[in-house]
Amino acid sequence: MIKVFIIDDSLLARTAIKKILLQDKEIEVIGEAQNPVDAFVEFKRVGLPDVFILDLEMPKMNGLQFLKKLKEQKPIPTVVCSAYVEHGSSYAIDSLRYGASDIVLKPKLGMTEADEIADELIEKVKAAAKSKPNFSEQKSVVRSEQVLKNTVNVVAIGVSTGGVQTLEKVFVNLMKNHPPIVVVQHMPAGFTKSFANSLNQICQNSEVKEAQEGDELKNSQILIAPGNKHLEVISSGLKKYKVTLKDYPKVSNHKPSVDVLFTSVAKSVKRDAVAFILTGMGRDGASGIKKILEAGGKTYGQDEKSSIVYGMAKVAKEIGGVSKEIPLDQVSFIINRLGM
Repeated sequence: MIKVFIIDDSLLARTAIKKILLQDKEIEVIGEAQNPVDAFVEFKRVGLPDVFILDLEMPKMNGLQFLKKLKEQKPIPTVVCSAYVEHGSSYAIDSLRYGASDIVLKPKLGMTEADEIADELIEKVKAAAKSKPNFSEQKSVVRSEQVLKNTVNVVAIGVSTGGVQTLEKVFVNLMKNHPPIVVVQHMPAGFTKSFANSLNQICQNSEVKEAQEGDELKNSQILIAPGNKHLEVISSGLKKYKVTLKDYPKVSNHKPSVDVLFTSVAKSVKRDAVAFILTGMGRDGASGIKKILEAGGKTYGQDEKSSIVYGMAKVAKEIGGVSKEIPLDQVSFIINRLGM
């Protein structure tokens, strides 16, 4: 049984969230509070949960302050459920840096959207319960002045729960003129642009941006798939590629889907593809990365020890889609080696 505690200053939101969670027999809501200060009082009565559901803007103590306290005292997996998510607020991004496992948009007044987020919220609570809390406060770092040689390779990355911290740790270590990188990170619509902008500020050797229709893949650039759009890589000439955005239904229960990205890379880039499937819950990307391997590309999966959630990479390994498992700190090394 997964024990959950809800912290939100809106009684309406707490009621809606509780109603959603109680639909699942594996989840028990052990308590609730309208702010973190009151929550600490409640913990003495009900004990600590396995997962927090946390709003960001609250009286007495906000969500970020609460996450910082958790970091210092007892890290517990946390799913942020906030209206800040809707507009891709940097405040929500910071919550992931301070250890939140994932984010979901809070149901609005009237709770008409509550049923629409039910499956997503339950899935993210279960993923959080299996996660290892991680904290990242990356600063802008000047890396090696070495300029990598041009390569024909295209790097594709799929990541989910824990992806903010994970991708930051990879990208700040990339050298100048690294191969083009295309990323699918499971995130809500509107959030990926803010995330890309945040990465762009700390990655001195890369241009990071939310992908737009027709963007050409080029060295030193990292394209992040926009939330709620599938991203495919297609050929635009001899050893040249661009991205196209599609608005068809979810694939592997996600949109954007890692499977969609990897399948398109297997078809267009073939043996020049280098794919990484990193931390995340579920199986999205497993079948796609196997197609890249079968097309002659190189495929890597993040190992269990360095994963915040060892799910997607585990499934990819089990079905034979990963040629080698590696720790997280080897990802940037492998990408850099492509241009040496």
